[in-house]
Amino acid sequence: MHSYLRAIGFSELNKESEAEKLLEEVYKNFDHREAVKDEQSVFLEMQKDFAPDMGIMLCGDLDQDGFHKQYYFPYYKGNGITTKEDIIVEKRVNGDSYSGVCDDGRIGVSLIFYLQNPGEYRKEQLLNQLFGRKTVTTLSGLSTSGTILLPVRKNSEQIDFQKKSTAKRNQLLSAAKNGDPEAIESLTIEDMDLYSMLSRRVYEEDIYTIVDTYFMPYGIECDQYQIMGNINYYARVRNSVTKEYVYQINVECNDLNFDICINEADLTGSPEVGRRFKGTIWLQGKINFE
Repeated sequence: MHSYLRAIGFSELNKESEAEKLLEEVYKNFDHREAVKDEQSVFLEMQKDFAPDMGIMLCGDLDQDGFHKQYYFPYYKGNGITTKEDIIVEKRVNGDSYSGVCDDGRIGVSLIFYLQNPGEYRKEQLLNQLFGRKTVTTLSGLSTSGTILLPVRKNSEQIDFQKKSTAKRNQLLSAAKNGDPEAIESLTIEDMDLYSMLSRRVYEEDIYTIVDTYFMPYGIECDQYQIMGNINYYARVRNSVTKEYVYQINVECNDLNFDICINEADLTGSPEVGRRFKGTIWLQGKINFE
């Protein structure tokens, strides 16, 4: 049974048989379906929402013997555009699911996410329309553990300085990716100065007053991350089946804006605009084909 079902309000599911009944409901009463035909069968992707923008996706093959389930996963559809960087999509080992990879300079590491729209991707692939196609990506995350932290107090001068520093660093990272030796040297010196500053301040200050936001890999799964980000806005929604409440939170993390959802029971503290969310997420993404 999928461990992230609780993130969308199914925390009381304990048996695979209970999950199968839920999947039967998705199969019979889906809200959206995508079908891709190949030589021997039809790949089906069925979605059913159980609250605004979140639900369960069931994927499998349909042939003359009927429907054969391959896999399913809970999803939360984010809003807006998170990144415009080029995406590489690779097929995962288990079934016909896919992972996306992009290098966004604002993070500093390669972003790996679970693809939310495999049917649409396969259709574009089948039609040979992917080569040279401009795409943008909407990222989102499911969380099973999170904490709300108070913000770091800053005046207007500090905010302006941070924005300028972030813009300058992004320019240097872009130049460094293109092989600019001066940009690489500047980033190396900047990282050394940052390490020296942290080493001095950590003796007298709490680490969360020094580090405003972060985004870093977590555990052995390649698409799981530990994040801390500023809350831009949030909504409290209710699962239509279990009646459990779920928080949908938009966060700004390392200059990236994306949405996450977490079961109210798994969140410590009360979210408010301006506060920070800290927790682990399973990163998902939808490729938007322009």
